[in-house]
Amino acid sequence: MGSFFCVTQQEMFMDASIFFKGVAVGLIVAPPVGPVAAVCIQRTLIQGRIQGIISGFGAATADALLAFITAFGLTFVSNFLIKEQVWLRLVGGVLLCYLGTRVILSKPTQQIASGVSRNHITNFASMFLLTLANPGTFLTLAAVFAGFGLVRPDSGYIWPSLLVGGVFTGSQLSWIVLCSAAKKVQGMFSQSKRIWLNKAAGIIIIAFGLFILLSLIT
Repeated sequence: MGSFFCVTQQEMFMDASIFFKGVAVGLIVAPPVGPVAAVCIQRTLIQGRIQGIISGFGAATADALLAFITAFGLTFVSNFLIKEQVWLRLVGGVLLCYLGTRVILSKPTQQIASGVSRNHITNFASMFLLTLANPGTFLTLAAVFAGFGLVRPDSGYIWPSLLVGGVFTGSQLSWIVLCSAAKKVQGMFSQSKRIWLNKAAGIIIIAFGLFILLSLIT
């Protein structure tokens, strides 16, 4: 009975350990800079913190999906992502240019007053697709998993499931912190400054998109 209890404790400790390692991975793969971060910050400042967090939720869900593919060793999917990375980057670059253009043409004062563009599904889906369209996220996950020794053959379902759950938790936590920080500084900007901030954010988002598109021909 005592040995059984010790084994159970050890297994529980290992389960908790792999979950928190997944959280650390999620924090690593969800950087505070980049196109997704720029969109989340812009949506937080213009549409509100909830919309920014929902956008981050889309990115975190994509991170979890890619972590699932890596942890469960779905080689046919991973091979597809790597093989078709040119098309994925093309989609990501075009999507960023589209989002940036919409941001520049939008009127933040009207958005705040009337709640225009507060579409949960659109905000979630756009960031989900944008994250999936970046093969670098998958390659980063694979590298981090390998570096931390987190991919284990014949580990069953509990180990990779906890790892994926940890990645999602860590990624979403990073977006909550980022959006909350952006909301804190929102009061520093007047309505007129928010208009220029909105346009600047749109230009930055388009710049990321153009960089991705130009990288396809260089």
